[in-house]
This record gives sequence, structure tokens and C-alpha cells, in this order.
Amino acid sequence: MSTYHTPVLLHTSIQALITDPDGIYVDVTFGGGGHSKEILRHLSPKGKLYCFDQDADAQNNFINEFDATNATFIPQNFRFLSKFLRVQGVTGVNGILADLGVSSHQFDEGNRGFSIRFDGPLDMRMNTAQPVSAFDIINRYTEEQLQNIFSLYGEIRNAKQLANAICAARLQLRSEGGIKTTAQLREIALTVVKGEKNPYLAQLFQSVRIEVNEEMLALKEMLINAAQLIIPGGRLVVISYHSLEDRMVKNMMKTGDVYGNPEEDLMGRKNIPFKVVTKKPVTPEQDELQKNPRSRSAKLRVAEKI
Repeated sequence: MSTYHTPVLLHTSIQALITDPDGIYVDVTFGGGGHSKEILRHLSPKGKLYCFDQDADAQNNFINEFDATNATFIPQNFRFLSKFLRVQGVTGVNGILADLGVSSHQFDEGNRGFSIRFDGPLDMRMNTAQPVSAFDIINRYTEEQLQNIFSLYGEIRNAKQLANAICAARLQLRSEGGIKTTAQLREIALTVVKGEKNPYLAQLFQSVRIEVNEEMLALKEMLINAAQLIIPGGRLVVISYHSLEDRMVKNMMKTGDVYGNPEEDLMGRKNIPFKVVTKKPVTPEQDELQKNPRSRSAKLRVAEKI
């Protein structure tokens, strides 16, 4: 499982998460199971762990590597957290852990389409059963729609120029079926690149991936679910990797709303469900950065349910 994904901020995140060894915990991003395995080490036989992941590879990791009787895998997107925990008879939990972003395995598998390093089909689906892929977005979105996602999700400075280049290229390639591979998308992007090549391509791929998987909407729904599920004294622990995720997590923990607008009652009193534990985000130490360079953008935030 360590080859599938190296868990980021492992010990720090689990120490922050576990408040009761007999409690119920949820790892909403199971992946390679590194964080889940550490959670189980801190639980008593009475404790319970539920693991969510929509990727079939992650489910195989659980089946092949986990034999703990107090761990249950739920093959669903974490946006449906409350719904599928209710199916298990769970309406309250002691802690929820989310390690957002893409696993090392997904980046290293060229045929998934996540990586800027390998050629592969324009896919980028976390759940390969869903109908919309990166191919659909790159070849069917209007120029304005493409510009919007490049600007919003990738923070690309010349989003309009990039969207125009993609639309022009797909028109030329129409007889060949359009833009079909990550290599083709990279080559088009490199004709209009601003700044350093690799960061620019990473921003492009990130923006398309977020759109394909509705990541920001899913994160919003998961955070709302978490605020309702976690019992008083329980913890929400989230590791994010880009500013859009981090801003949403920070807002939820500080105000109870992903957009930073706290709910108020008729008397004007704010209803804030969490107390922030980490005043500033925790980032990896130098030794972790050396062992796992992909952890460099990680930010860990912790909040406790009031």
C-alpha cells in the first residue's frame, strides 16, 4: 500500500483525530489505506472505522490488505457520507479524516489520465463508472466554459488564450475524433504556456480533474455532512493540497459555512459548530518533504465540534 500512496502528515493527523479509542471514526479518502491502518492502531477492539473511496483500486486495497473486523469499506464518493453511514446505522461519529487530492498511484498510472508525465487517454475520473470524463470536457465544453474552469480551478492567468487554443485544435482534429490523449492536450497547452512549463500544465490538469469529478461540490457536501455527524468533542481533520480546497476547509472550521458566512439566529447570534484547533495550517517537516516531495503543498487543519 505504501507504493500505492504515501500517507501525508500521518502521525500528526491521527494524533489530532483520535479523542476516544472506543469511538467511531471515518476515513473518507481511503486510497492506499495508510491513514486507516494508523487509525486502527489507535483504536481499541470496541472502536470502529468506516472507510470511503469511490475508486475501485482503493476497494481492492481494502479487500487484499485489511482483515480488521472493526473496519468497514464503503465504495462511495464522500459527498454521500451521511447517507451511507445511516445505512450502517451510524448517525454520529467521533472523528472524520480527509486527505484530499489524488493518490500517488493515480498520478503514476498513465492510463488514468491524471499525470502530466505520461501519455494516456483523457480520462481523469476518480470513479471510472461515471459517464463524464476529461475527453467530454475538453471536446464538448464551449470556449467560455473552458475559460471559466481554467481560471477558477487552475488559476491560469491566460485562461482565455488557452481555451481558444484548445477549441481551435479540436476543430482541426475533428475528423480524427477530437483531442483524445493527455499528450495532445499537453502539446496544445505548450503553444500558449505562461511561466514555467510544468506548473502551468499541472494547473491545467488540476482544473480539468476538478471539473470531471465535481471535487469542489463534493467537498462542500462532505464538510456540511461532517458538521452534522461529528459529536461534541469529536474532531474534523483535513489535509488539502491547493488554495481552493484549503479556503473551503478553513471557512467551514471558522464559521460553519464553506463560503465564510456563519448562520445567525433571530437574535443575531452566530451558530458556529467548530472550535479551530490549528490556528495556522500544519505543514510537513523537512524530513517528510525529502522522503515524499509530493507532500510539499499539503496543509493540515483540525477543528473540534463544540
